[in-house]
Amino acid sequence: MAGKIKLMIDKIVQEKSKGNDIIAKCTRTKLVLKGIAVDKYTLSSPDEPAVIANISKIAKEFGVTL
Repeated sequence: MAGKIKLMIDKIVQEKSKGNDIIAKCTRTKLVLKGIAVDKYTLSSPDEPAVIANISKIAKEFGVTL
């Protein structure tokens, strides 16, 4: 399923920000600082198991259930 990474990133941002644009930008920045190039992934991007595992780990750190 292509695009899983993009969906995971969007879910993390949505859960953390709860609609607040400033918190959404901060969350995206935190993901970038943790090594996830959020702008690189689209719905047509191939799924990379290593990146998915890393995002899952980050989601746990942020307290977000994917």
